[in-house]
Amino acid sequence: MYSCEGEPGGGPCIERERRVSEPSWPRFPWCPDFSTPLSRILLSHRKLSVFLAVFVCLVTSSLIVFFLFPRTIAVQPGGLNSSTVVIDESDIHLNITNILNISNNNYYPITVTQLTIEVLHLSLVVGQVSDSLLLHIGPLASEQMFYAVANRIWDENTYKICTWLKIKVHHVLLHIQGTLTCSYLSHSEQLVFQSYEYVDCRGNTSGPHLLVPHPP
Repeated sequence: MYSCEGEPGGGPCIERERRVSEPSWPRFPWCPDFSTPLSRILLSHRKLSVFLAVFVCLVTSSLIVFFLFPRTIAVQPGGLNSSTVVIDESDIHLNITNILNISNNNYYPITVTQLTIEVLHLSLVVGQVSDSLLLHIGPLASEQMFYAVANRIWDENTYKICTWLKIKVHHVLLHIQGTLTCSYLSHSEQLVFQSYEYVDCRGNTSGPHLLVPHPP
């Protein structure tokens, strides 16, 4: 809508637009007003707080994954520590004590709960042992343990090698297979290892030790 008024001198009508006032929208209490400087500062602080919270959560999660992620538990046979030999009329009783090195590469302690050993000679099982243990190993630490196995060798050729005095070298080859059970963080893990050992079947003795038979 517009109105025309005649101007002096017969000029054209001048169109005048009516100014329409802008509507006044109602303000709700839950909608903050960010038009003031103080409100903009509060908004910046709120964004910074959210960013810091997300950053702290990410860093904490990364640290938890880094320190609790399972790492390798190394089991390394350390060789023969000692051996004793007893020879009877047909068998060789060879008792060996071996060394086992255990390294914990985790950032939390572990517990060794069981050790199972099987000794073979010429593909035949000559000795077995299964022990329940309670060995605690700290984070990033190593421990050395000893285990003993009583072996009985009844092979005729091996018996001749160990008892024939004309032979200067009296060695038998033993194949040792073992399983070590470790527990950590309510989880159990079995670690398999093996080694080959040459053992003197006469030991430090000057002659064979005869076993005294037990009375019936």
